[in-house]
Amino acid sequence: MDKVRIAVIGNGIIGEAHLATYQSIPEAEVVAICDINEERLNYIGDKYGIKRRFTHIGKLLQEPDIDAVDVCLHNNMHAPVSIAVMQSGRHCYCEKPMAGSFYDARRMYQVMQETGQKLHIQLTFLYTLETKCAKRFIDAGDLGHIYHMRSYGFRRRGRPYVDGYAAKEFVNTKTSGGGALFDMGVYHISQLLYLTSIPELERVCGHTYAEVAMDEGRRAISGYNVEELGVGLATYKGGLSMDILESWAIHGKPFPSSVICGSEAGMSLSPLTIHSRKYNVETDTTVDLSEMDYLDHTVYADGAHYDNSQQHWVHALLGKCDLLPTAKIALETQRVQEGIYFSERLGREVTADEIEALSESKALEIPNLAL
Repeated sequence: MDKVRIAVIGNGIIGEAHLATYQSIPEAEVVAICDINEERLNYIGDKYGIKRRFTHIGKLLQEPDIDAVDVCLHNNMHAPVSIAVMQSGRHCYCEKPMAGSFYDARRMYQVMQETGQKLHIQLTFLYTLETKCAKRFIDAGDLGHIYHMRSYGFRRRGRPYVDGYAAKEFVNTKTSGGGALFDMGVYHISQLLYLTSIPELERVCGHTYAEVAMDEGRRAISGYNVEELGVGLATYKGGLSMDILESWAIHGKPFPSSVICGSEAGMSLSPLTIHSRKYNVETDTTVDLSEMDYLDHTVYADGAHYDNSQQHWVHALLGKCDLLPTAKIALETQRVQEGIYFSERLGREVTADEIEALSESKALEIPNLAL
């Protein structure tokens, strides 16, 4: 197989962005698209020259020549559709977050293991030059014992729909499952968990807030009931801790970079800077990321397998590289995020086991899934 034949389910803003990326990947061929909105389906099909168009997911999954499926639906639709994709014998690419609850994400992970299909979650920060370079220093042990990390994400006023962009489905728990933590926090938290080799969570505490004024008409239309600010403190085995601050809306200046603290050196991730002490001198070392990227595409050409999430997935399906464990990273990201929600609800710290016990399915029934 020299090409992966892909179907894309969900042709909204995110689905179209995925289609545009596939056009830049020579080894990818989008052979079919699916959307319940026929007008949008035909618009996208005409724009990208895709002839096979479906409004019924179940019928799409009966097509014999599709190798893999890209799921670009709302969060609480991820689990039922991704599970159906894998059970149909196809590899599955799924947008972030993995699902609308830890329960549903864990079920996706279990089906991946049961079917042997490859499940890949869109975690775009894993493919930035900063992450690639930071991983080299960390894996080589340059930071020493890593004991704390800080996950920061800032928008001063950027809540979907109520602040003027995107759809109302992003801001109510029925379709999204959560707010700022699920939408943007997933990128920053997953980046740190990947860089520290997916540590095992022990416990988490936190709070969520929705305090900043918004257009009341849009609030009513959207059913806005998610957080615009999520904060937390997670403790992992081995004494590692992570504090989290993720904002969709806040009265304040931009937050500093996410950081990783080690006994021998520390690291700011944006811009990538390594902080250490040498010869009784405090040092801040920057790196030439463009030169690293050039070498990764010439001398060390395998670096091209990690240019972006979709290209990595396609190359992994073709056997050109091993698939990054994004399903595991996304599952553990979901665990700590949902732990913050439970901590807010219960007014106390919660353990990793409690998160598993408390989490419930938020998966929506998909009328065009079953035949």
